[in-house]
Amino acid sequence: MHILVVYPYIPYPIDRGTYQRVFHLLRELAKNHTIDLIALSEKGERVEHRSIFESFCRKVVFVPFEHPPWPNLFPNRLLNSLPTTIRHWWLPQLADTIGNMLDQNEYDMVHVCDIVMAQYFLKDHLEIPLSVDRSRVDLQFQEEQYARMPKGIKSSLLYREQVWKLRRFEHKVARRSSVQVVCGPDDETFIRSQVSTHVPVEVVTNGVDLDYFSPNSSDASRDAAPTVLYCGAMDYMPNVDALRWYFGEIHPRLKKLVPDLQVLIVGKSPAEEVKAYGELPDVTVTGGVPDVRPWYRRAWAQIVPLRIGGGTRLKIPESMAMGTPVISTTIGAQGLNLAHGTDILLADTPEMFAHYTERMLHDEALRQKIEERGMQTCRGRFGWPGLGQQLSSYYSQHFQPAKNSHEHN
Repeated sequence: MHILVVYPYIPYPIDRGTYQRVFHLLRELAKNHTIDLIALSEKGERVEHRSIFESFCRKVVFVPFEHPPWPNLFPNRLLNSLPTTIRHWWLPQLADTIGNMLDQNEYDMVHVCDIVMAQYFLKDHLEIPLSVDRSRVDLQFQEEQYARMPKGIKSSLLYREQVWKLRRFEHKVARRSSVQVVCGPDDETFIRSQVSTHVPVEVVTNGVDLDYFSPNSSDASRDAAPTVLYCGAMDYMPNVDALRWYFGEIHPRLKKLVPDLQVLIVGKSPAEEVKAYGELPDVTVTGGVPDVRPWYRRAWAQIVPLRIGGGTRLKIPESMAMGTPVISTTIGAQGLNLAHGTDILLADTPEMFAHYTERMLHDEALRQKIEERGMQTCRGRFGWPGLGQQLSSYYSQHFQPAKNSHEHN
């Protein structure tokens, strides 16, 4: 098959969770199909990595752009039917590039990343099948995010306006989609109950590069003192909220149970609130690091105190593949189908989260059991080749090649 792929960014270097998913699925799709890639390059960044994509894509087009300014509340925002978070990604130069590629080439389908790219196919190019790969379900994310935001009259009104528009937009995208590809069963359940009962949905869980993330891939050893890690993009609101909850309600309890506890916060672009945690005793905030694997190996366990769903949650399979066991909230591990007490420890209250973290740190037999089972689970279910083959096979089974056999290609 010939597939046009449209991304809102260049997913290389692979320094964000979403980049892991879209890069590896793209590379796996290219093993069975002919791929042409269009990707946005904010301010011309990352274009030097073109050769990476040219090694497995037939054509690679990077479109430089800058986001337009956020619209004024009135009249530009309130009188426009599109959510501002979607309008922010409307770029005439990208629309022109998509149109030119479709005019000059014959494709069997289009694969876009997230609904911000789907808007380019709602009024134009209606004849071509559209697959929307969703690193998160935007409506679900907005609702969960709002539950954790400070409430005020203005913020509540703007939230209601945004969600009302986003819900309408989700319905439009669902009607246009030939399939929506989601990260977990919880995402599918939300789409079925809140968006559409008819749109085809394929669950392709997130994975891990098992060659890169393995216990032998780093020479680092476990720290002498009991150490926990939290890894992720530290300017991402769900991660900031997770640390706010951890340090506000869990850390004081855990410190009483494990007085010599060390905490490592590892991830790029830490918000000021996150940086401030580094002033606490025995807490280290690293910022971005060139290689996260030594930090996984230093930690005795990873904590994932997420309260907002959505996103890729790749920190969990990465940690498991590195042999570093995980304590998470249920929402933090959504979609991964991991067994509590075997693959992972799950806790949803501050008391239980502190309790299970203390158990993981002090019970060596439990820790080793979850380490070993986690690595087995990753090898069996979370390798990108298997996940990519699942998506590739779905496309082959559900989308027929164009009748002209692509002779001009």
